[in-house]
Amino acid sequence: MEIFLLFISAIFVNNILLAQYLGNCPYLGCSKEKGVAIGMGAAVIFVTVLATVFTYLFQQYVMVPFQLEYLQTIFFILIIAALVQFVEMFLKKMVPPLYKSLGIFLPLITTNCAVLGVAILVHRLEFDLWTSFLYSIAASAGFLLAIVLMAGIRERLALCRIPRSMQGIPNGLIMAGIMSLSFLAFKGMI
Repeated sequence: MEIFLLFISAIFVNNILLAQYLGNCPYLGCSKEKGVAIGMGAAVIFVTVLATVFTYLFQQYVMVPFQLEYLQTIFFILIIAALVQFVEMFLKKMVPPLYKSLGIFLPLITTNCAVLGVAILVHRLEFDLWTSFLYSIAASAGFLLAIVLMAGIRERLALCRIPRSMQGIPNGLIMAGIMSLSFLAFKGMI
């Protein structure tokens, strides 16, 4: 039951994008097409899960014994950057169309505060390794859900007549705000 509540909480109630407002740059930049949104969400899931596991292990077995906790952010960013480089090389070799469609947003996962935020949150919430792993899956699945929903909305809105001043980012921000309010309704579940 606790695992179910952890997933519901991380995906809906405390969604990393819509409740904690972390990772909005790729959220707005890669949510114009569903295919690109799914690819970005999958890349974020992969990087977030691996980053959470590696940063947890690094924190517990290197930083704490050597009293280097004050360097947490720097070490976490280095670990995330290495993982993003791995994902970038993999996508460039195995899935070139997705690599090209993600463009500049793929290297920006390195500085995506959603990935770093999940890695830091598991330490702040004092989760063990297994719970950290599950939380990272749930939080990044919430990212995927939010970005795919936004892509679906934006694809539908592309067919509508929208004033020129509201097209693009302004429209995306308004939709993000409305989605954020709708996800707020899940607060009563926990």
